[in-house]
Amino acid sequence: MYRQNQALLDLFEPEVAAIGYELLGIELTQNGNGSILRVYIDKEGGIDVDDCVAVSRQLTGILDVEDPISGHYDLEVSSPGLDRPLFTIEQYKKFIGETVKVKLYEKLNGRKRFIGVLNAVDEEEVVIDCEDEEYKVPFRLIERARLVPQF
Repeated sequence: MYRQNQALLDLFEPEVAAIGYELLGIELTQNGNGSILRVYIDKEGGIDVDDCVAVSRQLTGILDVEDPISGHYDLEVSSPGLDRPLFTIEQYKKFIGETVKVKLYEKLNGRKRFIGVLNAVDEEEVVIDCEDEEYKVPFRLIERARLVPQF
């Protein structure tokens, strides 16, 4: 499961909720000379560019006042898209039965990547049916997970 910056989540979540959106999760990644702070939002009916702009403005003000990130960074506010990232246990539970792509921090059964159907979720692990075999993957090993769009 994404290891997110809890301080940023705590700072952003009430502000994003106050203007009518759900904060799905954040990614803070290094990029050349700085970082990218990517914030994923959602709402009933989906997200459009105007929604991203509204949340970006709200968060820019908070970031300017609180200054929680050292160095240069770019803020990106995004919808989850078709290849929706999964950040929380609740999000995993919502998508049981869907195809997921999971990357691990370290190998499990000789592999770091799994693509398969998400069969079950509990507080400790997910169960993925991958190539006709079930794998129990502990959350602590998951670096990132996304839905695989079905066309």
